[in-house]
Amino acid sequence: MTDRLNKAVIVGAGPAGLTAAYDLSKRGQRVVVLEADPRYVGGLSRTVEYHGYRFDIGGHRFFSKSREVEDLWSEILGADMLERTRSSKIFYGGKFYSYPLKPLEALSQLGVRESALCVLSFLKARMTPFSTPKSFEDWVVNEFGERMFRIFFKTYTEKVWGMSCKVISADWAAQRIKGLTLSGVIKSALLPNRKRKKRARMVKTLISGFRYPRLGPGMMWETCAEKVRALGGEVLLGRSVVACHFNEEDSSWTVDARMADGTTVAFRGEHLISSMPLRQLVGQIDSPLPEAAVRSANSLRYRDFLTVGLILRERNRFHDNWIYVHDPGVKMGRVQNYKSWSPEMVPDPRFCSYGLEYFCFEGDGLWTMNDADLLSLGVKELERIGLASASDVVDGCVIRQAKAYPVYDDQYRQHLDVVRGALAEHCRNLHLVGRNGLHKYNNQEHAMMTALLSARNILAGENIFDVWSVNEDAEYHETGQAGASTTNQLESATGKYANEHKKVAS
Repeated sequence: MTDRLNKAVIVGAGPAGLTAAYDLSKRGQRVVVLEADPRYVGGLSRTVEYHGYRFDIGGHRFFSKSREVEDLWSEILGADMLERTRSSKIFYGGKFYSYPLKPLEALSQLGVRESALCVLSFLKARMTPFSTPKSFEDWVVNEFGERMFRIFFKTYTEKVWGMSCKVISADWAAQRIKGLTLSGVIKSALLPNRKRKKRARMVKTLISGFRYPRLGPGMMWETCAEKVRALGGEVLLGRSVVACHFNEEDSSWTVDARMADGTTVAFRGEHLISSMPLRQLVGQIDSPLPEAAVRSANSLRYRDFLTVGLILRERNRFHDNWIYVHDPGVKMGRVQNYKSWSPEMVPDPRFCSYGLEYFCFEGDGLWTMNDADLLSLGVKELERIGLASASDVVDGCVIRQAKAYPVYDDQYRQHLDVVRGALAEHCRNLHLVGRNGLHKYNNQEHAMMTALLSARNILAGENIFDVWSVNEDAEYHETGQAGASTTNQLESATGKYANEHKKVAS
């Protein structure tokens, strides 16, 4: 066991864990971050390097309505943040549609008859909506109509989750696409960009610009980790947490982490900040938790995915950031063009690199397929949708990401409520942050906000903020211009901590 008593032991060096570590370290607190990955920080936002080519795992637009988050990105990377123009498409029925939707283009691509049927379907849904939508399908049909749901939502969503839209909770739609309406899409497409920027409300999925680190999102978190270390904090890689013990006597935590050589080291902290999957955390807490909470934690599910990274001769086939693949004839869900995110992701301008994303469950056929077969599958599917020729592919790699998405099935909320209640009652000074830590499909900036709020709770000595409220409504921090809102509560919490600290010192 290490003798050092930290203010916090932080599990996971992703956006949430490193944000918490950086914020606490800047305020003079001792922290240690434990990361299982032996090479990379960044978690779901890491950038994997292969032969000099950089692959963004999932695609990350740096855009937030929170001034704190925008300022933090600038503080960490400064001039290394590029201004990028957003470009994305949907591939459906052998054709490419701009996304956000361009009404005249959609009309031309779908044809007059199909477009008319979509409008009639939308009107029908508005006249006879589901009064209490329970599933993703119910929610989207209410907003767009049955026909638009089947064209632009159903296939891709079922690829992502591996289940029918009828059994995906409406919570996911409400969180991810609330505020996105047919009229909103049309207005966004028709209004000049200058006027759109003046609109008080802008849904994030319709934004036209964003920032991006010149060497990928991992650059942000690698730099953040370096800053934490410079401030006296520890960021330790290759440390897999295997047990968490809550000490009733002083409400502190002892966390056991296993290293590559099999040895286990214990780390002590007044607080435990966890971004590990909630199911995993409950299984590792050796303090007695109610059996119902353990059962509920074990019932939480996760969706995994893998990226087939291909390096190709540059033929200028497409210049979008990514394309959503709605074609049910291919398993691929989305394809990224990394050069369009940042030219520096590709070391040789004669080439380009694509990331083909496949959604799966850990242990299923796709997940266990060997790399050579996955690369072959990716090349064939890329050819099928017309984005490359096999002869242009010169190299490739496969990157697997376990527990990428917490599953929003029809029972998840009940299970989550049971686990939350048990942890609140039996595990003081435990702070859950990030996507997997909260079992909430948060974006990167929301994960960061949960970390900032948790850090301020620790500094204030009480739980002033409810981190579960972050992104409870999809419009939270996602409406208005980038960095338009300020979280005065954060400033108040920092001020309260500073005042209390002065009182103690005097």
